[in-house]
Amino acid sequence: MSKQGRSAAPLEEDQAAEVAKVFKALGDPVRLRLMSMIASRGQGGEVCVCELTPAFDLSQPTISHHLKLLRQAGLIDCERRGTWVHYWVLPGVLDRLGAFLTTAQPARAGT
Repeated sequence: MSKQGRSAAPLEEDQAAEVAKVFKALGDPVRLRLMSMIASRGQGGEVCVCELTPAFDLSQPTISHHLKLLRQAGLIDCERRGTWVHYWVLPGVLDRLGAFLTTAQPARAGT
């Protein structure tokens, strides 16, 4: 996702495709929950897939597929350590999402 916020300028075609990929990844309830669980660890925090899987009534391969889609969207990254894979939110991702969703509010007359 580009560093440019929504209020800076209208999206170009390539930017829109990039942002749409992120929203498509987050448009699934399972992936949104996974992202939330990973992001709740804070900046630099990580979570083991062994901690994520029990929160869902889904198979481990299904959870891995959802995590792969979040990685492909550029939201998270991971590292294998022995048997387990640890996930973290990529630096700046949440700030860029927030900047895109935040628009400048024009001053209203009489307020």
